[in-house]
Amino acid sequence: MRDEPATPRRVALEALLRIEDGAYAHILVPQMLRRHRFSARDRALVTDLVYGTVRMQRTLDTLLAGVASRPIAELDPDVRAAVRLGAFQLLEGIPAHAAVGETVNVVDVRRRGFVNGVLRGLARAGPPWKLPPGDDMWSVGVRTSHPDWIVQVLYDAFGPEDARATLALDNEPPPVTVRVNRLRATPADVAAELAAAGVDVRPGTLVPDALVLRHTGDLAALTPLAEGRATPQDQTSQAIVAALDPQPGERILDLASAPGGKATAAAERMDAFGMVVAADLYPGRVRTVQRAARRLGLERTVLPLIADSQAPPVRAAQFDRVLLDAPCSGLGVLRRRPDARWRLRPQDVRDLAALQRVLLVAAARAVKPGGRLVYAVCTLTAEETSEIDAFAEVELPHLTALPIAAPWRARGRGAILLPHDAGTDGMYLLVLEADAVDSQP
Repeated sequence: MRDEPATPRRVALEALLRIEDGAYAHILVPQMLRRHRFSARDRALVTDLVYGTVRMQRTLDTLLAGVASRPIAELDPDVRAAVRLGAFQLLEGIPAHAAVGETVNVVDVRRRGFVNGVLRGLARAGPPWKLPPGDDMWSVGVRTSHPDWIVQVLYDAFGPEDARATLALDNEPPPVTVRVNRLRATPADVAAELAAAGVDVRPGTLVPDALVLRHTGDLAALTPLAEGRATPQDQTSQAIVAALDPQPGERILDLASAPGGKATAAAERMDAFGMVVAADLYPGRVRTVQRAARRLGLERTVLPLIADSQAPPVRAAQFDRVLLDAPCSGLGVLRRRPDARWRLRPQDVRDLAALQRVLLVAAARAVKPGGRLVYAVCTLTAEETSEIDAFAEVELPHLTALPIAAPWRARGRGAILLPHDAGTDGMYLLVLEADAVDSQP
């Protein structure tokens, strides 16, 4: 396969093999695309094929099981990836001669007969293809291609209607949203410049100054982004920084800060006057914060720090505002990270919730009297949201929760946003204010 010329399907097949071997799709696909001089159309095709095949894996395996002579799980990895890739194209309505023929052509010659037979059999079986029609959780899990335990979590937390809406949206490509760097431009100016370049620009539904983009092509080629006048960032992430409400001249601590989107957003809101300490555990991740600050001209305001956020090397009660965007299971961003639904296990949620408690206590120590602490996670599980709030209410009584306005939904003393509420990432937000007089234990 290495000696063959690169084509979108060949690159997609290689990506699927590497993802099954442990690579992260949202990191791997951009890396692979940078190595190939594909047209914008072919770049989009590679992305759609990889993300779509990974997202719809359970659905595809169910369909393939009806025509394959061997269990899908027992196929060799390259064969399994190829039949999934071809099946996804058929499911998307790509004509059989292209979906089957061009997929077979990128498979090793010794494998082509089996792959061709399976995909031809699937093409004869539909469309429409037979999938379980019921509204029970197993059928919904097959149709929306999620593990049963994730379906159960969402049904238990939000009920069938909201759960099904969230599961369905997980399989839609996420919007591209940017934050305008107000130190260098206005939203109106950036919107006009992007529109002149052929980009469809719309105002945000959650954050009015956010710009939601369609038909962007290569984001890196857009001048406002290349020159640091705008930064890709979902509206929920922008809303978190708005809730933090950093002011010029303040000291801000951003724990678990990489890749730096919220730290730099805070610095922009402070007019680059003050200090944002952006802590993260791994040097490589801290370098991403440094690069983000440099691109936006914020090197003097954003101070990257290699540190364990469970015990940050800062003095207690020294920060006006502390942001903890905690590591989490990410159930609110599954459409951005298509492979995460297959990596996660229920035990991961329990482990992450335990870590979040430790991080929250550490974050609380850093807040000065009268200061603000924002806890946020891009997930939807009770263990990582309302149960963390219940923990904080008991263990951190000097912190009082502040109200959060609609369209956020109340959840404990905090609030949650499901992806279909505003067309954004799913997110939980808890805004806490420290007593004016220091009463920490």
